[in-house]
Amino acid sequence: MNPYSKSEQHFFCRRLKPLLDLGATVGIWTYFTLGFVVLFSPLYLAAWITAENRELAFQRLNHKFYRGFFFVARIFIPGHRWQIPDDIRLIRSAVIVCNHLSYLDPLVLISVFERHKTIVKSSFFKVPIFGRMLLLSGYIPSASEGRLSAVMIENMETMKAYLASGGNLFIFPEGTRSRDGSIGSLNKGAFKIARLCRAPVVVLRIYNTDKLFEPGKYLFNACATETIRVEQLARIHPDYQSDTFAVSELMARVRSLLETPGEKTDGVKKS
Repeated sequence: MNPYSKSEQHFFCRRLKPLLDLGATVGIWTYFTLGFVVLFSPLYLAAWITAENRELAFQRLNHKFYRGFFFVARIFIPGHRWQIPDDIRLIRSAVIVCNHLSYLDPLVLISVFERHKTIVKSSFFKVPIFGRMLLLSGYIPSASEGRLSAVMIENMETMKAYLASGGNLFIFPEGTRSRDGSIGSLNKGAFKIARLCRAPVVVLRIYNTDKLFEPGKYLFNACATETIRVEQLARIHPDYQSDTFAVSELMARVRSLLETPGEKTDGVKKS
């Protein structure tokens, strides 16, 4: 039985916060580095050698690796909680758009969806080993430059079949993290891909990842007590063949949903 009240625990946490933040950060990133080298690199190597579908095998390993990442985060930051409804984990064959609060957001969605693709900053593809893993995972560079242009073209050519087979593409259309939680301007890329693939658009909203790993800081917040939530706001099935369809109107609809989350839309309730 815990001998301390919640208020006492809060007091100790605040007094020791710098040390607790440092300890949590070291522990979590130790898993990220040594955990990958010791536990997962042999699995990635085996998948590269033996898997019939390397892309799918790497996506599944990424999914398991980041589930482990957040398991470790829960150990070092026991005050925070997670709430991800089952209906979100069951999303398939969709272009998923989501708000962006923290560097943790893409890691959260990788941990949620076993089959996934996403758009990654092009500079990361130039990092030794890590860039190769991004390519083998089927991730898409944010800009088509040099050899990466062929990667982008190949992904676009196969994206429709990938989505039809049950995979998801998730994108943060703001392009960068919000510093105050407000929704920034949306880029057209995600919506153009959805139109090209005739795919439904699922709108998600993430809450409180910025409380766990704050923008502009390099340490995890070991005193975080918020609940990290992922909420499905809507699943939109645009009539892409209609003469009146416009990407700008679809973007405006998604922006409205992200700015006023929690409403019932298209038969989808707040979870």
